[in-house]
Amino acid sequence: MPAYLQQHLQQVKQSPVAITLKSLQCGIEKEGLRVDLSGRVSHKDHPLSLGSSLTHGSITTDYSEALLEYITPVFQSPTAALDFMQQLHSYSASKLQGLGEYIWPASMPCYLNGEDDIRIADFGSSNTGKLKHTYRVGLAWRYGKTMQSIAGLHFNFSPQDHFWPAYQQLLNNEQTLCDFRSSQYFGLIRNFRRHSWILLYLFGASPALDSSFVKGREIDLEEGPDGCLVGPYATSLRMSDLGYNNKAQSVLNLCFNQLDTYAKSLEHAISTPLSQYENIGVKVDGAYRQLNANLLQIENEYYSDIRPKRVARPGQKPVHALKESGVEYVEVRSIDLNPFLPLGIDAQQSEFINVFLCWCLFEQSPEVSDQECDLIKANQAVVVRQGRKPGLMLGTCSGPKRLQSLGFEIIFKLRLVSDVMPNKIEVLEAIDAMEARLKDSSLTPSAQVLDAMVSGNLSHQALSFKLAQQHQTYHLEQSLSLHRQQELSEQVTASIAHQQRIESEQTEPFDDFLAAYLAQ
Repeated sequence: MPAYLQQHLQQVKQSPVAITLKSLQCGIEKEGLRVDLSGRVSHKDHPLSLGSSLTHGSITTDYSEALLEYITPVFQSPTAALDFMQQLHSYSASKLQGLGEYIWPASMPCYLNGEDDIRIADFGSSNTGKLKHTYRVGLAWRYGKTMQSIAGLHFNFSPQDHFWPAYQQLLNNEQTLCDFRSSQYFGLIRNFRRHSWILLYLFGASPALDSSFVKGREIDLEEGPDGCLVGPYATSLRMSDLGYNNKAQSVLNLCFNQLDTYAKSLEHAISTPLSQYENIGVKVDGAYRQLNANLLQIENEYYSDIRPKRVARPGQKPVHALKESGVEYVEVRSIDLNPFLPLGIDAQQSEFINVFLCWCLFEQSPEVSDQECDLIKANQAVVVRQGRKPGLMLGTCSGPKRLQSLGFEIIFKLRLVSDVMPNKIEVLEAIDAMEARLKDSSLTPSAQVLDAMVSGNLSHQALSFKLAQQHQTYHLEQSLSLHRQQELSEQVTASIAHQQRIESEQTEPFDDFLAAYLAQ
């Protein structure tokens, strides 16, 4: 029995902390590849009708020019964040329809006719825009362009500000508030890493991909309908070695035990040259190939399933923002787009992630040993490729255990945590639904993707494009008030004017700007 957790939650319920948990802060970032009327990746510029990808706060691009990214502000509930996300989709659907484009609903991309099919995102002529573009050029040289067409969803989580002093008082902690908050977030992160395999099982939705994505590579997948490739028991090929899993970064051993060790690890990585990147060159024949030849160009290049975050000042490096002011929130990065959902995620999934993260915060969280770190990596690797395999065993510090049994243990603890959540009924409904997926793997999104492909004799390309068309129709049907349409149009106009102003006022040469940024 989880005696510590039960006792701790009882203390939380009987303290002022309970009041601060009435709402939890949430933000969502969702990517989606723009495709044309034939279901191929768009070669057009980021639509001017959606504003400037450099300066628009809610509609931008990620790695490639065609990879749209929608970003919500911070809200007090997942429902509010999803409502805002829906407004962004409804607004942009009419613009994309006029251009003859759809948003690809799957994490793994459409058919790609080689790397030349993918345009690196362009953010204009300002130094900030050039920095963002050059970073992506570096990614293309280091890892290839195809990886820049993968899409995912990031879930940002934080309790409200007044939670922290109340919680610190409950724990009789004598650190500074900033240090206390950061140490608690790192405890959450350690527990997340221990148990995040369950999110890959429950929400993984990329068990198949178009064969063009791995053209010329040795792969161990089976042939699916119409020549696509599938992993029969796979949950998230996006999070496997075929997607966002970088072998060059395997030498990185980032320590998630404390903020200072994490920051030191990152600083070492962004300042240590790697011979294979030195061979690429930094500025060749007057053109930049990468920002530098270090193991990481910047912190964002490190691929992890969760990140501690702090909003940085303009021009400030993320790691310096963390060191200066501590952790502000966490960003969960391991979530696939559910291709059956118009927004790629729904309220039920969001409520489950919320309670899961609260459990990670309230549960005991000893530091991760090297041995446990190896177990964490091995469990993630096996779940993304074999997660729905009957009787699958995962490693624990006390020996191998069945995935299903470990999952039920987590579900039991989440039910305990639901008692302190702001909307207990919805949270329990979400827990019930996910428990059903543990009992019956055919209910998982990854299984449903494969079932839809087989039953309809549809390839990954055909199924995803069919869903893209359905979702656009759905978004166009959702009502958007004239006032909200006007607000969104004004944001588009303002973002374009903002970019033009930045570019017209700029005088510093890019070489000097880059040198100053990297010298921080």
